[in-house]
Amino acid sequence: QVRLVESGGRLVQAGASLRLSCVSSGRTFSGQAVGWFRQNSEKDREFVAAFAYSVGMQIYGDAVKDRFTISRGDAENTTYLEIVRLKLEDTGVYYCATGDSGGRSWYQYDYWGQGTQVTVSS
Repeated sequence: QVRLVESGGRLVQAGASLRLSCVSSGRTFSGQAVGWFRQNSEKDREFVAAFAYSVGMQIYGDAVKDRFTISRGDAENTTYLEIVRLKLEDTGVYYCATGDSGGRSWYQYDYWGQGTQVTVSS
């Protein structure tokens, strides 16, 4: 079975940086797409970024394109989301997910982690 675990979320000040991790147990990300989404009380689940391992492509949501970077770790079961110049509106629960097709919609992914909380203060 596939199990995804996110980590790295914490309370930070606006303008700071964070590095979130997504680690998969049960299989590697090879041949799969890994996506990051976020959600808070004011917005629907929002696409953040995705990495397609099979073709080595990255895509980003419009709201985060200039400040977020998705990358793969040395191990094929690890993906990172690096965030710089954090803003108050970045606050939310960040989820990683995997699927065969990838894309910008949450229903295109099959397996989800439980999320990691990112809180940005002024």
